[in-house]
Amino acid sequence: MASRVLLLAIFLTGLLRGQAVLEPPLGMKWGDTPEHLIEWAGKHKLDIRIDLPGKQPELRIIRVRREVGALPETKAREVEARYLRGRLIEFTEHYGLPDQSAVEVAAEFEKLRKELTVRHGRFVANQQDRSVTDQFATRTKAYHREPVRGLFLLIALTEIEDLLRESKEASFSILYRNDNLRQRIETEPAPPAPALPEGP
Repeated sequence: MASRVLLLAIFLTGLLRGQAVLEPPLGMKWGDTPEHLIEWAGKHKLDIRIDLPGKQPELRIIRVRREVGALPETKAREVEARYLRGRLIEFTEHYGLPDQSAVEVAAEFEKLRKELTVRHGRFVANQQDRSVTDQFATRTKAYHREPVRGLFLLIALTEIEDLLRESKEASFSILYRNDNLRQRIETEPAPPAPALPEGP
């Protein structure tokens, strides 16, 4: 019995460590309120855009970027955070600056993929695609990791080549998603609607 309890404790410790390891970057935490990201953006005088999807009234999407160059504390050009009922469930870093060549972006993609592999473990390759439409060739490749069921990390590269002008551009994203928290929030009772002010 004692050995079974010890094995369970070891398993749960590993599970909790796995969840703690896969936290969003930039000091964000799962379940954070939007104020954390807005305060960080304000401290660095960054541009903030807030989207309120009409078909998903409980969702808030906050995008942060600066007019020129990468964001502080990261080489990303933009970050995007999704909040369900005011709690962080997804965080994405978008890479690929306008002055970077496709070769430079692809090299940065491979470098960060290796760093993430060292930090979080081996990634699984997703299906890689290439398509050509109106003389533009699009190639995508992606890798994902799910260290604990419901905690998801994805890194995906997109290259677009203009076959007529023989030019190419590239960008990639790193997505962190916590489906466990999302499902927990969705099963919680919805908060009451704010009371409308009474008329005179």
